[in-house]
Amino acid sequence: MTEPSLKDRTARGLLWSFLQNGAMQLLNVVFGIVLGRLLSRSEYGLVGEVTIFSSIAAALQESGFIAALINRKNATREDYNSVFWFNFGVSVILYIVLWFCAPLIANYFHQPELLWLSRYIFLGFVLASLGVAARARLYKELRMKQLSILSVVGLALSGIVGITMALLGCSYWSLATQSLVFVASTSLMCLWAARFRPTFSFSFRPIREMFGFSCKLLLTNIFNCVNNSIFALVFGRIYTSVEVGTYSQADKWNKMGSQLITGMVQGVAQPTFVQVGDDQGRLQRAFRKMLRFTAFISFPAMFGLAFIAPQLIPLLLGDKWLPSAHLMQLLCVAGAVLPIATLYYQLLISRGRSTTYMWNILAQGILILLLLFCVKTFAWELKFPDEMGHFCKISPSALTFSGIRLMVLSYVLVTIGWLFVWHYFLWREIRLPLRHALKDILPFALLAALAIAAAYFVTLPVSNRLALMLLRIVLTAAFYLLALWLLHANILRESLSYLLHRKP
Repeated sequence: MTEPSLKDRTARGLLWSFLQNGAMQLLNVVFGIVLGRLLSRSEYGLVGEVTIFSSIAAALQESGFIAALINRKNATREDYNSVFWFNFGVSVILYIVLWFCAPLIANYFHQPELLWLSRYIFLGFVLASLGVAARARLYKELRMKQLSILSVVGLALSGIVGITMALLGCSYWSLATQSLVFVASTSLMCLWAARFRPTFSFSFRPIREMFGFSCKLLLTNIFNCVNNSIFALVFGRIYTSVEVGTYSQADKWNKMGSQLITGMVQGVAQPTFVQVGDDQGRLQRAFRKMLRFTAFISFPAMFGLAFIAPQLIPLLLGDKWLPSAHLMQLLCVAGAVLPIATLYYQLLISRGRSTTYMWNILAQGILILLLLFCVKTFAWELKFPDEMGHFCKISPSALTFSGIRLMVLSYVLVTIGWLFVWHYFLWREIRLPLRHALKDILPFALLAALAIAAAYFVTLPVSNRLALMLLRIVLTAAFYLLALWLLHANILRESLSYLLHRKP
């Protein structure tokens, strides 16, 4: 039997990544609906306030070694073994440090409950360290099928535990335990699937050789964690846990859609680009094909999610979460761009440009922070519409929901604008002109927006929430696919051909 080509393995990897992320997001929807109805906004907010600290700690214990092992041309068992013990040791040290930092975290957010809740949640990155080396091995070999199955099983198990605890009245502890069960189960299953059994031998040589590359990814991952959790950090200081919970729920549902596409691209892009090699023409063709596919999926999915958010959130979670739907609409616009940005920096990482990646993420995060500071400081000079549509001035010490929306809008604009910065560095690497990238991206964004506009006008007479949501989904998908078919879009025909004639 012949060895599958790189193109074939990439297609299979994309398909299995899509199935994995699709199944995971479907389970997230089911579990999110149940937990959203059982728990309050303040309970979600408490867990959301410590997310940034556990995310940073997780980035520290992983230390960028997954990407480093993927980029390493001939990774040996000694390399994987050394990474395993290094990550485990670092995670234990970090947990001890954060144990003693827990009182400071509780004081910062003015929430005494966070003392023991944070110490409990922080166990997650110790458990995650057990699966880092094994996960890197699975990614390097493009074994997306195994990763897909393990992730879905872990999510199903953790969701059942979380719902059971919530029904028993365990409040926010159910959300924390759900996270720990997912991390522990997936780490152990990755060790089993990768057939990796760590031995009690350790060498600093592989760590030293990879650290120059991985340390930059480490710093970048920390900046990414801050960028992704900056609103919970800022809102947790200014507002109550209710406002943090409102934003956290909006961000959660946005990420369910965005990570479905980002996860599909991220799991395949770097290994594929590494195997393509140094042929610039071949790299351009591979990148543009993946860029078209990502835009083809991302824009209709995320624009469509924003379109139905005012019906989706109240129907699934209840009217108490309606403010989250309005924030979610803004976040989904940025969510449509994030998978494309992911593809850009995955190519840069595959070329060993971890320094470029690091400084881009740092500069983007600083710009977002400055904009948030400006909005908070000068909000009293601005006028915002209240829920009745009237305009009024507000003080920086009493920012209303409209002020929060302005902060989120700032983040969205930076995310979209920074795509041009990513392209500049990609152009320096593979000389892909901007007009070619825009030619691959903009038609799908425009067609998705037009399909939504057409569906909006067609459904204006419909008042029932459920009927309105379902009709908008069907019409938007139909208009979008029909437009692509009439325009003879190759990416649609290729995708249909692969799905109809090839088995995963």
